[in-house]
Amino acid sequence: MTTHRLEIRVYYEDTDFSGVVYHASYLRFMERGRTEMIRALGIGQRELFDGETALGFAVRRMLIDFLRPAVMDDLLTIETACVEARGATMDLEQRVLRGAEVLVTAQVKVACIGAGRARRIPDVLRKRLMLDD
Repeated sequence: MTTHRLEIRVYYEDTDFSGVVYHASYLRFMERGRTEMIRALGIGQRELFDGETALGFAVRRMLIDFLRPAVMDDLLTIETACVEARGATMDLEQRVLRGAEVLVTAQVKVACIGAGRARRIPDVLRKRLMLDD
């Protein structure tokens, strides 16, 4: 299982009135992590999105544990690993860390969609997702 890592700085806009990261901001951070993982595999979002066979990904299910808060100016690492990719879905594990400290964990099921319907994950992407470290 390959783990992708993305560093993100916490900005004022990511926080609530007290300077603590607002819970929905973690969803954006993890979305960026999933997007950058696919980009790191050599497949750009525009490549998937354009053309007759345009594909996108939609979160179907997400289980999140908020363990510790992040605050303004923290440098976070978003880890994303594909656990399984079959048919039209991917199961991913994501973690948000500050250094070695785990702040958030998530189990995510993502569906591949095209023209408003479920579509098989392209073989080239599936093979790249399931490569070992």
